[in-house]
Amino acid sequence: MKEDNNSTFEYTYSAPTERERKQIESIRRQYATETKTPQGAIERIKKLDAKVNGTATCVSLILGVVGLLVFGLGLTMVLEWNIWLWGIVLMTVGCVPIAFAYPSYTWLIKKGKKKYGDEIIKLSDQILNS
Repeated sequence: MKEDNNSTFEYTYSAPTERERKQIESIRRQYATETKTPQGAIERIKKLDAKVNGTATCVSLILGVVGLLVFGLGLTMVLEWNIWLWGIVLMTVGCVPIAFAYPSYTWLIKKGKKKYGDEIIKLSDQILNS
């Protein structure tokens, strides 16, 4: 058998440009699953904490503002329009949501901590032990 020494191996190499590399990385991030890195865990903890505090704050603010508006309408009825009976009724009705604003805040914080607390503790342990 005679071997042919004239055979050559040719290849072409082309690397993506910096712009293409950034584009590929941004597309890849969209499809990547949640990372198990500490950075991903930190972001998840921040989101969960914001969810717990944000929900409680939003609900309590809505209760307080609505109650204050109803109370203010009743006060206006009494002081400006001389409608005593309905004004006093509206002021009393407006005091109810104002009174429940802070207890609803504390209740929702406790409920959120109970719901997301285990996951936050697990993620914080993962971060602190890595």
